[in-house]
Amino acid sequence: MFDRIRKAFSKQGKDPGEAAGTNSQMAHGPVSEWAGTQGFAFSTDLAGQGIALDGKVRGKPWRLQLGRPSRKYIFGEEVRARAELDLPEDVAVLVMNRPLRDALEKQAYEMYTDPLQTSTDPNLPEEMRWLAMFDEVGWETLPQDFTDRYAILTDNRDTAVGWLNAALIRATLDWPVPGPGPQVPFMMLLLRGKAYLRMEYTPPEQVLGIGEPDAALPGAQGAGATASHAIPNG
Repeated sequence: MFDRIRKAFSKQGKDPGEAAGTNSQMAHGPVSEWAGTQGFAFSTDLAGQGIALDGKVRGKPWRLQLGRPSRKYIFGEEVRARAELDLPEDVAVLVMNRPLRDALEKQAYEMYTDPLQTSTDPNLPEEMRWLAMFDEVGWETLPQDFTDRYAILTDNRDTAVGWLNAALIRATLDWPVPGPGPQVPFMMLLLRGKAYLRMEYTPPEQVLGIGEPDAALPGAQGAGATASHAIPNG
């Protein structure tokens, strides 16, 4: 499903001969065409740099974006996805790769123990607060490669068990080659009745060191597939 959008994203990197800041709308043509075949609406931001796909997956409103990061721990660009699930507002589960969790925990500890820090920063990302509020959970049937790579935080273990089915777990592990390494910031969560996904986007030229036009872009393909699996059936 994401093969054509994968190729389209992989061609978004600037050509060495292009002037700085130039971005042709033609580069988005394949993405826009693919979106139309899937029933998704395609749009770009005012600068023509970020893109968004809107539509429905399994009958639920769904949005996928690629653009400027909304978190300080994400460098370059960010892939974001959101789906409306109509779940109870108090359902909350966070899945985060362990290097990101460790980095946020360290940052939080340094902040809370800093004698010059007299109040909590209201602009702290919500996931940092979760580290203090919720415990990590797990269960025997989780694959070892999943638990090695990701941490699950929630106040209700049964909710996490129900959401993280085998298909969703595999989608977070079976990235196309070359896939993102364990250090690449990644998280997905259930919160306020919605499913969210957020991860760092690495252009294929940076991954491979060369500008292969058909190189796989796991940030788009894998994130899109994972976001789709995160929407429950029914």
